[in-house]
Amino acid sequence: MKIGFIGLGIMGAPMALNLLKAGHMMFVQTRSKLPQDLVEGGATVCTSAKEVAKRADVIITMLPDTPDVQEVLFGERGVAAGLEGAPLGSDGLPKLVIDMSSISPMATQKMAERIHALGAEHLDGPVSGGEVGARAASLTIMVGGLPHSFERARPLFETLGKNITHVGGHGDGQTTKVANQIIVALNIEAVAEALLFASKAGADPAKVRQALMGGFAASRILEVHGERMVQRTFNPGFRIALHQKDLALALQGAREMGLSLPHTASAAQLMQVCAGHGLAGLDHSALCRSLEIMAGHDIAPGDVTIQA
Repeated sequence: MKIGFIGLGIMGAPMALNLLKAGHMMFVQTRSKLPQDLVEGGATVCTSAKEVAKRADVIITMLPDTPDVQEVLFGERGVAAGLEGAPLGSDGLPKLVIDMSSISPMATQKMAERIHALGAEHLDGPVSGGEVGARAASLTIMVGGLPHSFERARPLFETLGKNITHVGGHGDGQTTKVANQIIVALNIEAVAEALLFASKAGADPAKVRQALMGGFAASRILEVHGERMVQRTFNPGFRIALHQKDLALALQGAREMGLSLPHTASAAQLMQVCAGHGLAGLDHSALCRSLEIMAGHDIAPGDVTIQA
């Protein structure tokens, strides 16, 4: 396929590279540093999202937040400008816009309507799995949109991930991702509290983690992020700042629906403690730092580091 990919950050760059390695013709555009392996692999660099939309049949966006997606899609030199008057691809089918960012479900529904009004199609397909999953092509992908659009995009999703689910209509993929981020945040908080408790009590947190991995408390969060807490390495596979954004979406949606999400609010406040101490750029496993700061005790000795 002729694929456009906009947003080549921590997640987007390896995702685009996996599509390129699968043999697709790639047209890319980004505000971040352009990965050389994409250029060397034959990807065509475009100067604007409009150019990407004109040249590609499927346009994928992987961007930080709702305003970024809105600007890339509907700005002066955005995707919509490239679709106007030319909504059909080289295969004779309507061009397909797939937003794989994690953004507002309500805004997604409105953006999908605008894309469809231009004669193109739209899917929201946010992902979970972090940088590790993006590189390994093992992402979980949660998709909202029309069934025939999903089936058309399935081969691309299968190139990028392992657990792929068509959840429902437009915005339902984003709703699922918000739910995912609630669960992940509360699990990180639980692991951090448990390891902090063990460490303060005088136990070796590394051995406590090892013991817990063999019991009912075992989880991917305990395995991966618990290790980071013990080793004090917080390379940003998924930054605290981005998880803050996702929890803000959850709490905003809860207010609009009249729901109370007390523990989600608690996790959001702990992340705010980290942000207030200049740690928003660290991996979200560094949420443990907020608890450590309040306790005056670290889970394990050593400086907080980010490996090169």
